[in-house]
Amino acid sequence: MCGICGVLNFNGQSVSPERIAAMMKPLERRGPDAGGQWFADGVGFGHRRLSVIDLSERSSQPMTDADSGLSIVFNGAIYNYPELRKELLAKGHVFKSSGDTEVILRAFAEWGADCVARLTGMFAFAIYSTRTRKLFVARDRMGIKPLYYALNQQRFAFASDTRALFTDRAVSADIDPIGLHHHLTLHAVVPAPATLFKDVRKLQPGHFAWIDERGTLSEQRYWTLHANRPAVARSEAEWIEGVRHALKESVRRRMEIADVPVGVLLSGGLDSSLLVGLLAEAGVKDLKTFTVGFDDQPEESGNEFEYSDQVAKLYGTDHYRFHVPNDDMLRRLPEAIDAMAEPVVGQDAIGFYLLSEQVASQVKVVQSGQGADEVFGGYFWYEQMHNATDEDELGRFASRYFDRSHQNWLDTVDPSLHLKDDPTSALVLRLLQESGGDDYLDRVLHMDVTTLVVDDPVKRVDNMTMAWGLEARVPFLDHELVEFVASMPPELKIRDGGKYALKAVSRGVVPDSVIDRVKGYFPVPALKYVRGEFLDYMRDALESTACRQRGIFQQSMVETLLREPDQHYTALQGSKLWHLALLELWLQAHIDTRQAH
Repeated sequence: MCGICGVLNFNGQSVSPERIAAMMKPLERRGPDAGGQWFADGVGFGHRRLSVIDLSERSSQPMTDADSGLSIVFNGAIYNYPELRKELLAKGHVFKSSGDTEVILRAFAEWGADCVARLTGMFAFAIYSTRTRKLFVARDRMGIKPLYYALNQQRFAFASDTRALFTDRAVSADIDPIGLHHHLTLHAVVPAPATLFKDVRKLQPGHFAWIDERGTLSEQRYWTLHANRPAVARSEAEWIEGVRHALKESVRRRMEIADVPVGVLLSGGLDSSLLVGLLAEAGVKDLKTFTVGFDDQPEESGNEFEYSDQVAKLYGTDHYRFHVPNDDMLRRLPEAIDAMAEPVVGQDAIGFYLLSEQVASQVKVVQSGQGADEVFGGYFWYEQMHNATDEDELGRFASRYFDRSHQNWLDTVDPSLHLKDDPTSALVLRLLQESGGDDYLDRVLHMDVTTLVVDDPVKRVDNMTMAWGLEARVPFLDHELVEFVASMPPELKIRDGGKYALKAVSRGVVPDSVIDRVKGYFPVPALKYVRGEFLDYMRDALESTACRQRGIFQQSMVETLLREPDQHYTALQGSKLWHLALLELWLQAHIDTRQAH
């Protein structure tokens, strides 16, 4: 797990070491162990390393192969690299290292762009050929690893974090109104290739792209998820056994491919508890588990320790439990915001940030349960959507998921940013129709897994863990597991309150009290029920001179939310005030500081 960046100049002008060094600076926390640069005519690469596989210098990056004229920078982990390495050795390739980076490099030399479809894992990488003078970039199927880019007439620049791109003054920070519409409607999700900014894009999951020396970018999809029933019908028992097998294989892959110890982020919910059980069944000894909790509010408990403690006791894990009082959370919140590549409104971002700080002192790699709810239909709104057969496709989704209607968005943002049409509704309807699922819920989950989950929660976990040089692996987003479950009948997902199939797999592995509990949502009450010092903090941001001069929000809406914070929640019970405050705080931390320098 690392941080990557690079520049391809279209006029052949040399890329300066200072340019790459500036881009690498914001990536240091993603890769605290080492850094390197590489240059050729018109191109430069930068890399910050977190050493997890092949800890020797032989796997240092950027990595170059003189015989093929190829150079690579890579972020991620390839879980099937030992098998690919054997195949490439049989074809005559000679390896100088024992890690996964060189396997990608030589796989590209052997198969070209087709190599991407052979990779199992999470990845974002760039390969430049001095022979063809073309740059190749690729991103994993589920979008677990980020790849941002900026393209203009002079150059193509890419990086693991937007902050690296913004070190170039030529990359504008002007707000894209369409990106802003998505952001304020989909809980801060701005689906690729868009971002909040006109000049910054992100490579779509399951895609690769070529960029030539003339500045032409050609993007291509290499993976498509199908949400259709198999040709041969399966019984319920066969579906459950298929899930069990695929999940065990996913956990095994992410356990074995590491040269450092692996822990688990144990929330107290079903998903992470099941990971602990499966790792224990696989023979992992001295497993470390980590849980975080917060202060209660009258309306909601701030922790799930009673459940995580049961699992830790059952399997005798080396368990670490952290409680973060509100005073500490408020004091550290600016750090978490600074670690975000894009604004993230998920309340648990600060939790993952502070937990990762503690975890990183113990291990370099953790398994985490993100994605299980989206893959297996665990959220309450899925069943509601499934049953709303008297509504049209867009209405079934939007009324239960959107944070704001288009009219409420118009009432929230300044008229200078207004859009006549509703781009988020248009995007969601297109994604639903393109998915081709057999059932409406098939189409919803297809969109969620391939698009929405990428930015929330996957991006959130990547940003917060990598801020401490911690690699998070997400077994529930293994693409083979996702493919299997996508074809499963919806009833096996939403039955009995959701995640029926996963609960069935968990029986006998996880305590029934954890399986049968009412679903929890990693609680951070102080960011949901905004009052006291947290309300003052948000007021200071939204009433600041910087916010007023920025002119994104209508002052009347800001005043309404500040006056009645407990009266304005989204359909999913998020604080609308927090959404606006977080965006403004992020812009102050990332954009205003850039302009100040």
